[in-house]
Amino acid sequence: MTATEQLEPTRETIQPEGIPHEGPRESVSEGAPREAAPRERERRPGRGKYIHRRKVCAFCVDKVEFIDYKEPNKLRRYISDRGKIEPRRKTGTCARHQRALASALKRARHIALLPFTGAHVRETGGVGLRG
Repeated sequence: MTATEQLEPTRETIQPEGIPHEGPRESVSEGAPREAAPRERERRPGRGKYIHRRKVCAFCVDKVEFIDYKEPNKLRRYISDRGKIEPRRKTGTCARHQRALASALKRARHIALLPFTGAHVRETGGVGLRG
């Protein structure tokens, strides 16, 4: 071996022991076909058997045309404990009804049927309750 060969790292010195070198990877842009990912993944041992269920819009199921701001008991579900409007991803409402719901919640807040902040919730003892 010459001095330059000793200084250059080889694949054997870089690759950890016990792991074979697979060679250079082909890029996707070369037109190499990719294998389709399997639809069902194998579960890891010790994980729960929870199957994600898609959330559906409660207003669409009930075929609600107009969300009434004068019913704070129905609107209470869509406000967090701090008085914030819950997002669509958490409540499952569709985009159309989420916009109408936000307007109804804001109207109910304006006429003091619902709280603006979490402090109002703590003072009154609950959302939509006045005492």
